[in-house]
Amino acid sequence: MSRAKFITANMTRMSTHTAAAKNDRVVVTGVGAVTPYGVGATTFFDGLLSGESTARRITRFDPSDYAVQIACEVRDFDPYEHLPRKLVRQVDPFAQYALTAAREALAHAGLIADEPQEVYAKAVSLRPVDGLDPTRIGTLIASGIGGLQEMTDQYERLLSGGPSKVRPYLAIALPLNMGGGQVAIRHGLQGPSFSVVSACASGGDAIGMALDLLRNDRADVILAGGAEAAVNPLTIAGFGAAGALSRRNDEPERASRPFDVDRDGFVSGEGAGVVVLERAEHADARGARVLGELAGYGLTNDAYHPTQPSPDGTGASRALHLALADAGVDADEVDHINAHGTSTPPNDAAEARAIRAVFGSHTDEIAVTSTKSAIGHLLGAAGGVEAVATILAINQGLVPPSLNLDNQDSACDLDVVSRDPRKVSIRAACSNSFGFGGHNAVLVFRPA
Repeated sequence: MSRAKFITANMTRMSTHTAAAKNDRVVVTGVGAVTPYGVGATTFFDGLLSGESTARRITRFDPSDYAVQIACEVRDFDPYEHLPRKLVRQVDPFAQYALTAAREALAHAGLIADEPQEVYAKAVSLRPVDGLDPTRIGTLIASGIGGLQEMTDQYERLLSGGPSKVRPYLAIALPLNMGGGQVAIRHGLQGPSFSVVSACASGGDAIGMALDLLRNDRADVILAGGAEAAVNPLTIAGFGAAGALSRRNDEPERASRPFDVDRDGFVSGEGAGVVVLERAEHADARGARVLGELAGYGLTNDAYHPTQPSPDGTGASRALHLALADAGVDADEVDHINAHGTSTPPNDAAEARAIRAVFGSHTDEIAVTSTKSAIGHLLGAAGGVEAVATILAINQGLVPPSLNLDNQDSACDLDVVSRDPRKVSIRAACSNSFGFGGHNAVLVFRPA
């Protein structure tokens, strides 16, 4: 085919698809996770259902001199069991988590061959199965902080040994985009690829941006979510100094307590959550198993304060309204909300006000939970991991409990699921993500 004919054919295809696909349904066909419960989305959700907290005394470094000495670390994760040795050496832990979760999500969706773990760990590249167009598969994996461990390690080397001691891999391990970038490289995914940065809303915004790209025919498939590895001396000291973290060092399992009257801050967590989003037409054509539909996305900014939410919850409520409108879902159809639920006094109260403002009396019929009560706050990865939890809750008809709700704050008058999982037939569910800087992102999911 001549160059002129090629360009004409592609322009025709693009205009036709754009007109037809503007409002295409977008479905979820795969999920993957690395969390403080371990590797795997099933391991993660089973952990949530168990009601066991993952908060412990920090082992990554000696926290003895720190006001905050607890976190929800990813434990028992050996990157060499999941990734090639050379790749492990090149990337920061946040990208190791992203690569591991993305591989699971791709295999779950049937986009790469389902191989034994030892095969995945040795394979430098894992290309899409035959028949898929890699130029139409994208990656939007967010991070709020990026390669923090690499940055602090190399800065120590600089101080102790001078510039010659800083390793060259710093340049590719540090940037926030390199979680998704490395995923794209390993799997040969040549579609849209960038990182969204909106603090603790980053993972949710990445998934929402992917929805917009798919609706506008920029791709057929996008891996979206977030990854973070910020249990680090610098962040623990900084967030602790800001008063954002719980100081229940003597009882870490009870430290994260969203919506409880005695909450005193969040607990840091780490990991990655990735979903495979796909145009429904494309998923149907390849016979993919569909886990649910991503029906709507809303995003706003409080424009109020660098760290505090607007006390009346107006920014969050607008994001909820926009997401429901985008999804074409009535407020009284929502049966479950995976709340942002950080366990900080102002955030939980503002979120409760926002939910009450949007759902009115129906609020009392919505099963609310906070995964942060069990795995801590994963910052830029929170929205990705919580999207995975929301999708699995829809599929299993079970809402995991929110831990440590001993005395619910009257300012947080929601129907919070506590102690035991609750059976719920979910018609629609919201996943809320709110971040420093006033960022608000809400995702609406429906059953397949």
